[in-house]
Amino acid sequence: MGKIRLLPEALASQVAAGEVVERPASVAKELVENSIDAGASNIEIRVQRGGIALIRVTDDGCGMNRDDALMCLERNATSKIKTKEDLAAIHTLGFRGEAIPSIASVSKFRLATREPDSLTGTEIIINGGKVISVKDCGEPPGTQIEVRSLFYNLPARRKFLRTENTEYSHLEQVIKTQAIAHEKIRFSLVRNDRLAFQLPATESLRERIGGLVGNDLASRLLEIEPMEHKGVKVRGFIGPPGMGRSDRRQQLSFLNGRPVEAAIITRALREGYHTALMKGQYPVTFLFLETDPTAVDVNVHPAKREVRFHDGFGVQDAIIAAVQATLRERMTRPVSGVGLTGGSYNKPPATPEPDVVQENLIPEAEQRSLRNDWSDLSKAAESQKEPEKLFTASERERVEAQTPRETATQQGRVDDSTGLNEPPNPVESAPAGEPEKEKPKASDYRLMGVLGKLYVLLESKEGLVLMDQHAAHERVLFEEMKRRMETEGVPSQRLLTPIMVDLPPRDFDLVEKNIDTLNKLGLSAEPFGGNTLKIDALPTFLKSDDPESFLQEVIEEIRTSSDKMSELRLGEDMIATTVCRHAVKANDPLHDKELQKLLEDTLACDMPYCCPHGRPTLIQIGYAELERKFGRRT
Repeated sequence: MGKIRLLPEALASQVAAGEVVERPASVAKELVENSIDAGASNIEIRVQRGGIALIRVTDDGCGMNRDDALMCLERNATSKIKTKEDLAAIHTLGFRGEAIPSIASVSKFRLATREPDSLTGTEIIINGGKVISVKDCGEPPGTQIEVRSLFYNLPARRKFLRTENTEYSHLEQVIKTQAIAHEKIRFSLVRNDRLAFQLPATESLRERIGGLVGNDLASRLLEIEPMEHKGVKVRGFIGPPGMGRSDRRQQLSFLNGRPVEAAIITRALREGYHTALMKGQYPVTFLFLETDPTAVDVNVHPAKREVRFHDGFGVQDAIIAAVQATLRERMTRPVSGVGLTGGSYNKPPATPEPDVVQENLIPEAEQRSLRNDWSDLSKAAESQKEPEKLFTASERERVEAQTPRETATQQGRVDDSTGLNEPPNPVESAPAGEPEKEKPKASDYRLMGVLGKLYVLLESKEGLVLMDQHAAHERVLFEEMKRRMETEGVPSQRLLTPIMVDLPPRDFDLVEKNIDTLNKLGLSAEPFGGNTLKIDALPTFLKSDDPESFLQEVIEEIRTSSDKMSELRLGEDMIATTVCRHAVKANDPLHDKELQKLLEDTLACDMPYCCPHGRPTLIQIGYAELERKFGRRT
């Protein structure tokens, strides 16, 4: 007898179920997607013990007759596609015909369904893949599926399930994600006979987001005006600079209504935010992409979590353009409000006359200015080994060595409902239909003093504004340095002895194709036989004792970036580090005219409200918030 044999049907079903059914959340996802494909306008999900004991999904979709109800339990049976051409242009969430039979093979399964024009429905009960009964039932139009005792017949799989709370949190996240993707469908989730949430159908995506994550967070999101680039339409909402979190749980992306995960989307968001978020932080995004179904392959992962784009760089460029345009347009608008009722407002002083404005913000006796001449900057960056000790160790720790969590706690507030670090921002998204406002000017603020020799206190029509003089000067110097680099190029430092770097074949080929990019960055390199690269010049802002690490960073950026990304983008982390060393710091005394000039230069920046590391430069506490703090308003 041969060694190769066919698996029994029941065992084959259980093996196949392992690819589709990982945990209760996987079951909920497949069942809810089927309800959406069935045209449901109302979906109710009930779970017990985190979905391990029970998952019941009820919808008011098209329902099925008895023949279709029996056929949907057969493997590879589906109503979504008919030909191989359909597989190349998927318009539905489900299409494999594997979910229902896989779920039924590892649970105690009940299906009850009725078409709207039928007098009776059909009820099918299955235990572990074995049909127990098929009979008429009196269910309302639509479909109800119950999944009980998940993995009861697979103890090895069941023991790998986590605690009830953990499994429920995964399931809840799946339902919330689907609810955001389909705001016109009513969703309700019941946990252990208690209502977890109920979301009415709505025409507003912001309203649906607010129902799930809170109206306070939803009101702070910036809306992406629908735009199209290379056949990819982008819309949705993103968080403003400074609004980030330590994981990607609220970095949601949807493609043609399907929740998707793709590394190229993550890279595009990182590039779009660029210096608007701190390292280690991920943006809050509700991003919706629409493209021709033939331009994307959704048949990559058994659970349909991942997709593959035919033109990945085109999708990446579309996302980058949409995010950057939104941040640039929305984050250069002042807080809405023309006057304040019941309060007084002192007009700010007029802008200082040009002859008394000091161009150099840093006293020459203490530190060389970076804003006068590029050659001075190069010399300063090359010669300065470590920052000058201008303040005490405790102040240094507070200003420069803050962790992202500390920064968010000290400079902003934490949203307890979402866990997001949200620094109050001096600019919020304007309500829909509201005309855009002029870019704020320094004359809109009145200088009141300096707190802690670091935070500049300003008064505006909207309330109190605090400016971090170190972060603000970093932003000014960063953008000034970028402009000089774009016009004059990146100066390089010739090495007395060339450096030889051996690279893996793949990295060497990538570098060889991008030699011109490296030269524009100030890094002179050329092949030197085999997979060896000879480096005989480095950018002046780079520490000359660590060229290989810099080269590896550049290679990684080139590998994950689109062809149209600016070469100067590759070295901006080094630029940010350089300007951080030279910007004014705590305890650096600045005169009023210098503070006024710093404010003017900050507001003139392309991204004035965060430093190159993503920390806020300006924080506003509005009059409404102050009145609540003092008990004048509830």
